[in-house]
Amino acid sequence: MPEAIIEQARRAIEADRIRKPARCVVCGGECGVNPLAGTTEDLCWVCRRLKLSAWRDSDSQMSVQE
Repeated sequence: MPEAIIEQARRAIEADRIRKPARCVVCGGECGVNPLAGTTEDLCWVCRRLKLSAWRDSDSQMSVQE
């Protein structure tokens, strides 16, 4: 095989490997891939946990008010 084709293939593979991780829209931290979360939000794990905690707190306050 010509060396140029091999080099072009290497560059294409490296570009796929060196993808920058997504950034959290709240704090700018690195977002990990979490397929189990089932979410497409661009939140880091800390901001996601804070959001879930806030929802839980607001749900419990709604129950008390009723």
